[in-house]
Amino acid sequence: MPALALAALGIVFGDLGTSPLYALQASFGGTLGVAPTHANVIGILSLFLWSLILMVSIKYVLVLMQADNHGEGGLLALLALLVGERTGRVTKRGALRWVFLAMFGTAMLYGDGVITPAISVLSAIEGVEVATPAFAHYTVPITVVILVVLFAVQPLGSGRVGVAFGPILAVWFVVIFALGLVSLAQSPAILAAFNPLNGIAFFVHNGFKGFVALGAVVLCLTGGEALYADMGHFGARPIRLAWYGLALPALTVSYLGQGALLLRDPGAAARPFYSTVPTWGLYPMVVLATLATIVASQALICAVFSLTRQAGQLGLSPRVAVKHTSFSTAGQIYLPGLNWVLMAGTIAVVLGFRTSDSLAAAFGIAVSATMAITTILFAAFARVHWKWPVWRIALVAGVFMVVDLAFVAANAMKFADGGWLPLSIGAMTFLVSTSWLVGLRTLRRSRKDSGLPLDAFIPSLVASPPHRVRGTAVFLMAAGNSVPTTLLHHLKHNQVLHEQVVLLTLLTEEIPRVPPAERCKVECLDQGFVRVVARYGYLEMLHVPQLLEQALQQVGCATYDAMTTSFYLGRESLVAPTGGNLGRRMLLSLFILLYRNELDVTTHLGLPPNRVVEMGARLDLA
Repeated sequence: MPALALAALGIVFGDLGTSPLYALQASFGGTLGVAPTHANVIGILSLFLWSLILMVSIKYVLVLMQADNHGEGGLLALLALLVGERTGRVTKRGALRWVFLAMFGTAMLYGDGVITPAISVLSAIEGVEVATPAFAHYTVPITVVILVVLFAVQPLGSGRVGVAFGPILAVWFVVIFALGLVSLAQSPAILAAFNPLNGIAFFVHNGFKGFVALGAVVLCLTGGEALYADMGHFGARPIRLAWYGLALPALTVSYLGQGALLLRDPGAAARPFYSTVPTWGLYPMVVLATLATIVASQALICAVFSLTRQAGQLGLSPRVAVKHTSFSTAGQIYLPGLNWVLMAGTIAVVLGFRTSDSLAAAFGIAVSATMAITTILFAAFARVHWKWPVWRIALVAGVFMVVDLAFVAANAMKFADGGWLPLSIGAMTFLVSTSWLVGLRTLRRSRKDSGLPLDAFIPSLVASPPHRVRGTAVFLMAAGNSVPTTLLHHLKHNQVLHEQVVLLTLLTEEIPRVPPAERCKVECLDQGFVRVVARYGYLEMLHVPQLLEQALQQVGCATYDAMTTSFYLGRESLVAPTGGNLGRRMLLSLFILLYRNELDVTTHLGLPPNRVVEMGARLDLA
């Protein structure tokens, strides 16, 4: 447990932990910032503290982490509980509503995943400018180099990276706690921020400009959604231990320390965090902050990896190559292709915006939108699965929703200043998911079921027996009782049948992992046929040869020999429709492009390539 809590500290709380570098200064800087007066400083700090308490400590850590799907968290885990795992086959309009809502929230988190590494590392390196302004020209190049190194170590896996980064972030939290405490002792009047009435008074005194300031307040919550999505990497208990034991106290005291400094010196509002650092400690603090912000980037990278894999298993995006990086923790994975796409996007953002102040305007809208969608899905989950009465949902989720919508509205004011960036990234991601969902549903409708019942097909082989050859043939079979079309084509064109024929059905369940004892059901049929039905969780990797070897050992009618087994797969050449709705045609054209570049079935199922036989067919998407 201590090791997991330390690793969780390094992965899960990096983003939340480094927010003090830029969050408070964004409240007082720029054209939308407020003046750092005594009342405004206390009012803003009150909003910061109560946002951490209500939205992170209560919403995410205390409430939402109980809404887990067998240990997995995040938007897609909630979606799987609401509508089941086969989202591509959802037909009810109500269920589709939840699917599209979760898809949009997930898409916005991708925008957050691109911006987080950029703003975190930039804000740390900019600290040197406080001591040496001439260093400003080197900020962007150094940031780019650090980001390249960060993404280059991802193949090591989140577990190993977390073990290395955990102690770094532990030191970071201790140091910012100490710096905040020293400043707080000099101006204890800032403790008035614990009174929520001062936060309300801030809105009364500043009017509309005070409401817009919420766009900066939300920056102290960045990483909350990643905290929930990363739950599968380490578990709920280590995350709670790390949050309540170290992260929350350190963040609270750090923000209070910065506020105390501004009460003494309002002119320090441009760089309140580094202004709390003694002159002799500036350079060591920049080094520590740089290491901590590298950790911060890791939280969103892990969250994006987890969400992408879940989306592929749930039928919301194409399958991608996934590498497991831990033998003990199933949730620790690495996605090679996505890793380099994220790196390219993050570096482009750094080169385009160049300062953390510019990026702060772009940051909040992705965070607040994802938080609001999570609240909506949680309310539906609590109603369906926990059977909460309406009054309790209104009391709990309603309070969260009021705050979430206030953050969304405030950040919408910053669209022209950079808010367009995460929305653009989210829109592109949502377009991919929508085209995949629409295309997959169309593909399933276009596929022609053989319509030949298995219990009628097998007896027909007795009346007209085909030539039988040695070995085993494995055909993928859909759920139900229809003979696979691939098998009929093989029999029609080759006019032979193997001595042993395995009809394999693979089902993805709405749970992350299926217990081994419940994995397979094997049925021996006549004429050398064997029916195998295997169930997998949406976070499990498939390895069909290993599955068959274990499954066929349970029965005495069949055996598995890797050298004499052939796997027959159907490969479809998809053709887009030429008429009909233009929007639908464009979505289907994008789907065909994605389908052609999806991770191939041979790799996805773990099949030996030299034992695979593919049978092609042309299919028009109607």
